[in-house]
Amino acid sequence: MNKIFALLPLFFLSLTTQAQNFTFGSITYDDYEFDKKKLDSNANAIVLKEFGTASIQQDDATGSLELVFEHHVKIKIFNKDGFKEANIVIPTYKDESREETISEIKASTFNHIGNDYTETIMDKKAIFVENRSKYTRLTKFTLPNLKEGSVIEYSYKLKSPNLFNFRTWEFQSNIPKVISEYLVYIPGIYNYNVSLRGFQKLTDQKAELSRECLRLSGVPIDCSKINYTMKNIPAFIEEDNMTAPSNFKSAIYFELSDVQNLNGSKTSYTKTWKDIDFELSSYKTLGSQMKRKDVFKDLIPEITKGSSSDLDKAKSVYNYIKKQIKWNNYYGKYSEDNIKKALDSRSGNVADVNLSLIAALSAAGLDAEAVILSTRDNGTVNKLYPVMSDFNYLIAKVNIADKSYLLDATEPLLPFGLLPLRCINDQGRVINLKKPSYWIDLIASQKSTTSYIMTGKMTVDGKIIGTLTTYTTGYAAYGKRKEILQHSSPDEYVEKLDERLTRIKILDHQISNLDSVENSLEEKYEVELTINDGTNKDQFYFSPFFIHTISKNPFNLNERTYPVDLGAASDERITINVLLPEKYVLLEKPKDMAIALPNAGGKYLLQTALDDNTISMNQILQFNNAIYQPEEYLFLKEFYSKIIQNQKTECLLKKTN
Repeated sequence: MNKIFALLPLFFLSLTTQAQNFTFGSITYDDYEFDKKKLDSNANAIVLKEFGTASIQQDDATGSLELVFEHHVKIKIFNKDGFKEANIVIPTYKDESREETISEIKASTFNHIGNDYTETIMDKKAIFVENRSKYTRLTKFTLPNLKEGSVIEYSYKLKSPNLFNFRTWEFQSNIPKVISEYLVYIPGIYNYNVSLRGFQKLTDQKAELSRECLRLSGVPIDCSKINYTMKNIPAFIEEDNMTAPSNFKSAIYFELSDVQNLNGSKTSYTKTWKDIDFELSSYKTLGSQMKRKDVFKDLIPEITKGSSSDLDKAKSVYNYIKKQIKWNNYYGKYSEDNIKKALDSRSGNVADVNLSLIAALSAAGLDAEAVILSTRDNGTVNKLYPVMSDFNYLIAKVNIADKSYLLDATEPLLPFGLLPLRCINDQGRVINLKKPSYWIDLIASQKSTTSYIMTGKMTVDGKIIGTLTTYTTGYAAYGKRKEILQHSSPDEYVEKLDERLTRIKILDHQISNLDSVENSLEEKYEVELTINDGTNKDQFYFSPFFIHTISKNPFNLNERTYPVDLGAASDERITINVLLPEKYVLLEKPKDMAIALPNAGGKYLLQTALDDNTISMNQILQFNNAIYQPEEYLFLKEFYSKIIQNQKTECLLKKTN
């Protein structure tokens, strides 16, 4: 995965003009009359000014060091679609002993009424807190009295015990920004690795020495005072088929390398993988759980009964864990307690489930390892040096003969060896209790395939009655199985499906292999499709694109600076054969097509014909790559445009004399 990643110097000394916050409520005529054409004529809202500052300070009450972050922003709203920018969500994080806190929230809406500027101050009662998870809390509020043309402004202070990552600053967001400034004060005893990610460049970076910004045990400490500025920042537009936006948005990241202690010693936080391997193998919540073969020792003979090979054994163990321990929907690379408790309670987080799988595979005499990774929505991991906070997930790896299989037992509907799509994200780190850790590619082990086969007859009154059979494998089958099982029964699913279909009426159905996830899912429907009202039997139009019609291009940007990540290669095939009631000739039809993406990246084939009174259509849509780079984006966009344009054409059939 390509990603712009620039290392920046932490500090260099120069005499510069100091960056300053702007006064809250200082709304001007220029703010109200800002012409969005200067930046983005399509913008629904634009950040006029944004300023943030971060520093390390000593808490007066506890004496401990904390990060103090202040954020102040002013936004111009142009239309109702921009109102959503007034819905503010500030996440904070906590663990068992420490948590981040929010304070000093100020928020106002400014409107120009008559010749006056009026301020509507947000009531503090409008602020509420949502506990999103055990470790995440969301502070939410919405600014009041919104109108088209309003200017909104808010600010807050956040205190955090987390000094390792200092405080990330995102210059780029979902709306354009005129200017975004970030001022940081980093004590000289702290050494951070600083990086600018994304495709936008800094407009300015200035630094100077700030004397005695911190005092520890009576010792004054100087700071590096650095101001990062970016101007005229385009909006980051998210499209489908991408990993975490944080991989691509322009932002400043900080990671603590080492701290110079007051006694002259140094504490290093940038560890080697050798250090991490030793720590993880000895952790009670990771390495120790991998060794718990005793939990499954007496169960293995029954679990693997009838297994004739190591692969069969592994599949039996995998299926057992899927059934015995239900995932509680929490991610994690460490066990919440221990795998014995997870097995007894039949519930656990991701690590509980997959550490149990590793221990059980080991108990069965198989070579099993752990893989820590970062999910697609969590971003990619830093490979320059280990940063354990980058990882949020753990899966299993089993090695059989000369082949390895990556396993995640949290999803009962996935076949052996196919990871959930959330795990298909660059690379993971394999943790082996006896060998050094190493990187492994996280790729889908199967194509996502769908095949539609329709055979039918057209009646004299303009209806097609026939059988539509669908076969799916890989992620296509997983998604379909999940959708079906969300209903109380397959019958209810089909009933709801029939209600959604506008042109096709389902008369009967049969679904096979719903629970047999190692096999393709088969759906067979007896259907009725109305082509015309029967008033003109001599000549009529008929569109063969009534199955999975492509009507919207998923790629609409003029340029995309980040990859298109489908997760897996895919293959979709549609075959339609309809017997006509009488002799017809085909006067018009969609153009037969054979188009391909560069470098064998995929293809689209279409052929329609009338032969022996049977009208047929064969269509193939293939994407051979899981990931397409930004320079391939316009080819994908044009590829879809040609398909969509051609699918607007119908067949014109005329009765022969």
